[in-house]
Amino acid sequence: MAQITVITVGTLKEDYLKDAVAEYKKRLSQYARVEEINIKEERISNEDDKSEIAAALDTEAEKIISSIPKGAAKIALCVEGTQYDSPALASLIGKYNDESGKIALIIGSSHGLSEKVKRECQIRLSVSKMTFPHQLMRVILYEALYRSFTILVGKRYHK
Repeated sequence: MAQITVITVGTLKEDYLKDAVAEYKKRLSQYARVEEINIKEERISNEDDKSEIAAALDTEAEKIISSIPKGAAKIALCVEGTQYDSPALASLIGKYNDESGKIALIIGSSHGLSEKVKRECQIRLSVSKMTFPHQLMRVILYEALYRSFTILVGKRYHK
């Protein structure tokens, strides 16, 4: 059984997002053991100060990198990443599962991810050219993971 670790910066606040994540985690449980690691988002007093944002991202990066399970394939979700359709993402997930059985997916804060984290990852994944709130991205990621596993086992969820 696959070991999926989703590392996120910040916490989910809205119940409807928590409920959606819980539903997809439950669905995923038949294919993978899922662990979610939440890292506290660094406070930024001046949203216009690029150096303050960079420092916050670097602090978050240290916590993220230390949370990645040893031997896991690492995937960073970021806007400049490669976009995959559902079958291609399923193939990628299947490949990494076959290689190590462990996959870590990383979602940054509303300011994104430090280059330090991105350099650690084998894949930079973008789910869309559109921008989504990072909290909603968790739901989208969990749904995409569930869809990937249903594709891999030949279930009809994917159409």
